[in-house]
Amino acid sequence: MTLEFDSTHTSCSVTFHDTILRSPVANVVITTNDATHMSEALIDGQNVPITESDADTLTVHGAQDKRHHTVN
Repeated sequence: MTLEFDSTHTSCSVTFHDTILRSPVANVVITTNDATHMSEALIDGQNVPITESDADTLTVHGAQDKRHHTVN
């Protein structure tokens, strides 16, 4: 699964469970999945697991960062 951006980084898309999800980056909310301790992005109404690199790229371009640290 690869997160893709338009040429201006104002919108993103990802294929998740055979469905293409799209959203303006400003509408994306990045959270932490407490069970997996991984970042997720709420894109087009779906929580999508993402890499920390993708999370950082999204926040740089205006996504809302709601991540928190988890403890095992």
